[in-house]
Amino acid sequence: MTANLAIDLDRSSPVPLYFQVAEQIAEAIRRGDLAPGSRLDNEILLADKLGLSRPTIRQAIQYLVDKGLLVRKRGVGTQVVHGQVKRSVELTSLYDDLRRSGQEPATQVLVLESRPVEEEVARILSMETGAQALYLERLRFAAGEPLAVLHNWLPLNLAQLTAADLEGRGLYELLRGAGVRMRVANQRIGARAATPAEAKLLDERRGAPLLTMIRTTYDDQGRAVEHGSHVYRASHYSLEVTLIER
Repeated sequence: MTANLAIDLDRSSPVPLYFQVAEQIAEAIRRGDLAPGSRLDNEILLADKLGLSRPTIRQAIQYLVDKGLLVRKRGVGTQVVHGQVKRSVELTSLYDDLRRSGQEPATQVLVLESRPVEEEVARILSMETGAQALYLERLRFAAGEPLAVLHNWLPLNLAQLTAADLEGRGLYELLRGAGVRMRVANQRIGARAATPAEAKLLDERRGAPLLTMIRTTYDDQGRAVEHGSHVYRASHYSLEVTLIER
């Protein structure tokens, strides 16, 4: 696949050559020029094509292996694993973002039921502790690979949701279709190690790093209409923020 991949090296740049190679391969993966499963030329061939030493190419490939974009398989060679999902911090759902970026989203509904809310969620949703709310737990896939475990709480009767609905469309799309006018959200990003259960669902090793996102969404009347607590595979997912000086 790298035969048609243009890598433009600036040998006068202070940026190390291995890093230039790695970043351009990574960008080709993110663009989809190198699809999941694509095989790279071996190190000798790559080094020869680019006029670089084998240790430089080896360092570039190892960098991408460490980032989770490439994998080395005995008897097969070096293959593209996936393109990391980059998500802008906007009031959109993960499903919508994946669909827009061509990542083929899919959803497995693990739990969809009414549950009594504990104190913290009750406070957020302006409910009495122990009152019933709709609880959702979903496993989200991108390009056939597990990406995130999504936990959501919603007031009862906000929208009639079925497992089939949630497997075919995003939560925010369904809420908007039910007439919920979402206006603003508070969001907190963090990180932690995967629990054994999360590691199993996400096909990660136990204790692998996960990104966490806790979000509460409010409608145009200022009511909390959804509270989510999600975990994402750090090797597959990142958040992108634009900063503006005021």
